[in-house]
Amino acid sequence: MLVEWQSCELIEMNIQIDHIHLIISIPPKISVSQLMGILKGKTAIKIFKSYPQLKKKPYWGNHFWSRGYCVDTIGLDEDKIKKYVIFQEKQERIEEQQSLEFGPL
Repeated sequence: MLVEWQSCELIEMNIQIDHIHLIISIPPKISVSQLMGILKGKTAIKIFKSYPQLKKKPYWGNHFWSRGYCVDTIGLDEDKIKKYVIFQEKQERIEEQQSLEFGPL
């Protein structure tokens, strides 16, 4: 796996329709931006190789991933964050359903 090749450990992952939540343990010798560049670059190459029709879609300047990402460090609440990542999809479905029932807030 790509993260293991970089001496990182994938702890949790949740894939949504338009984003991905990851909890990764990264050694101090690798910066977060370096790891994100590697992950986005290598996965985009693999996805475009497996699904060449995606190259025809107008993504972010012909790139599969958007430029940005959100990062936070984990301290005392690591278990809460793991649970959030695991159950994120279920929570988003509940919120979507409530939005449909009650309209925008």
